[in-house]
Amino acid sequence: MRRLNFVVPLLPLVLLSACGDPAPSSAPASAGVGDVGAAMPVMGPERRILAFGDSLLAGYGLDDGESYPERLEQALRAHGVNARITNAGVSGDTTAAGLARLDFTLESQPQKPELVIISLGGNDMLRSLPPEETRRNLEEIVARLKADNIEVVLLGMLAAPNLGMDYAEQFNPIYPQIAQEEGVTLVPFFLQSVIDKPDLMQDDHVHPTALGVDAIVSATLDDVTRALPPVEDEGEDAAEGG
Repeated sequence: MRRLNFVVPLLPLVLLSACGDPAPSSAPASAGVGDVGAAMPVMGPERRILAFGDSLLAGYGLDDGESYPERLEQALRAHGVNARITNAGVSGDTTAAGLARLDFTLESQPQKPELVIISLGGNDMLRSLPPEETRRNLEEIVARLKADNIEVVLLGMLAAPNLGMDYAEQFNPIYPQIAQEEGVTLVPFFLQSVIDKPDLMQDDHVHPTALGVDAIVSATLDDVTRALPPVEDEGEDAAEGG
């Protein structure tokens, strides 16, 4: 496995390698982002969300209940949102692999999701795949979802500095440019909350611990909440129809 010194600003990182079987997590049990203070009552219709991506969503190295989608669902519900998140993260996925399974994943859902959270591209970068391929695949994924009236949160990634300035100049703008062109919500760098905090990263220096996941959830919770489409007022719709 090729190692990359991914420094943002100082931490060496192997970016999202095509992982095999997850290593056991040595992280302590998560305290939970929704555990401080009284939780709000869960209200309103169920909000279906699909988390679609690679090992950062799959929960590599974590125990059951500690992945980003699971902890995000708990945080949303603690804030009164009746969220149900399906975890469609696959460790090692590239943007091409994600695009190839997108239709199957969507068709497998019992209900169409209102929102899809995308975390793809890190494995493309690790393998030094051409940034234009990463861009094209992500554009197709986002366009496919937007065509089906599904809102999108795009979780951004940054190129490892040791890949060189030329590569970074091609790779890093992919996420903000797609977000702007397609009008979707962008998290500029998904790992920003943990990348320079070794105590929040697993021993591989790639994947967050359970506490690191909670830090990421706290940093992205508002973005996800704002990206959810407004709930239709069934009473108003019935009155207009009548």
